[in-house]
Amino acid sequence: MGAALSDHPFSVLVVEDMDAVRAALVAELRQAGVADVLEAPEGARALHLFKTRRPDLVLLDIKLPGKDGYWVAQQMREAEPGDWTPIIFLSGLDSDLDVWRGIEVGGDDYLVKPVKPIVLMAKLRAMRRLLDMRRRLVSVSAELHQANQRLNEMVEIDALTGLVNRRGFDRILHNEILAARRDGTPLTLMLCDLDHFKRYNDASGHVQGDACLKEVGRVLREVCVRPRDVASRYGGEEFALILPHTPRSGAMTFARALGQLLKVRALAHADSPLGSTLTLSGGITTCVPDDSTNAESMIMRADQALYAAKAQGRNRFFSFEMQMDTVEQLHG
Repeated sequence: MGAALSDHPFSVLVVEDMDAVRAALVAELRQAGVADVLEAPEGARALHLFKTRRPDLVLLDIKLPGKDGYWVAQQMREAEPGDWTPIIFLSGLDSDLDVWRGIEVGGDDYLVKPVKPIVLMAKLRAMRRLLDMRRRLVSVSAELHQANQRLNEMVEIDALTGLVNRRGFDRILHNEILAARRDGTPLTLMLCDLDHFKRYNDASGHVQGDACLKEVGRVLREVCVRPRDVASRYGGEEFALILPHTPRSGAMTFARALGQLLKVRALAHADSPLGSTLTLSGGITTCVPDDSTNAESMIMRADQALYAAKAQGRNRFFSFEMQMDTVEQLHG
């Protein structure tokens, strides 16, 4: 009989104020193969042991000096959010036992004293089974949670470039706006477009075009050196960069570094009117978000700046705010 209960270490807390009754229960539990038996003669000691030692099962007398067993059970339940420890009430006589009250405060079962060894063994076995099932469920739930997280990450990755995709971009930009608004820090968004990429695909074919997009993805990852910088594939040949804690001056430095890196890579673009290598145009917006800032307004500003960069002859970056400053100066 004992072997079935000692497959895993199992601890039981016995809360009983009568020494002789408690000693008898402890002896029965040891006989049943319970290695770790904790004892408490009243509620305060029981709660202390419950919180510090976290037993697998509690045998709890209803009649205790001071606060009764129902109160102790309620305190135990409040001390273990999200967990579950089986609590079995011990009652001297059937008339002492208020089953409904026991259930309401979080009890799971009851035994009438004097407890017959065979009945105690049966209850122990049942509670062990319930506990093992619960542990398995908890571990399966944790595995499911991890799998879901991995799935979400996969759903937010662009298969071709390995960068964050549009869905991931939308979520991250929204979160970074909230964070920058809360912290009062500047946030930069950069939209980039590969110059004359339709001509690239027409001249070299889509397989070569895909290889080129992959290479651009690598360049963007290299330039995003800080942990929260995010490079994403926004659309076909459009990319977006989310740069937290980046003021205007930092954004322009970043843009120059990106342009320089692409120049050094010298990815061939035979049919470009701008030269023999691939170039890109970029629109930048930087702000310390306030209550009126949202993802749509930031994208719109970056898009306007990108349009201006293209209108000025491509292969350059434009800042929406600096452009606005220039307009203000012209009219000032």
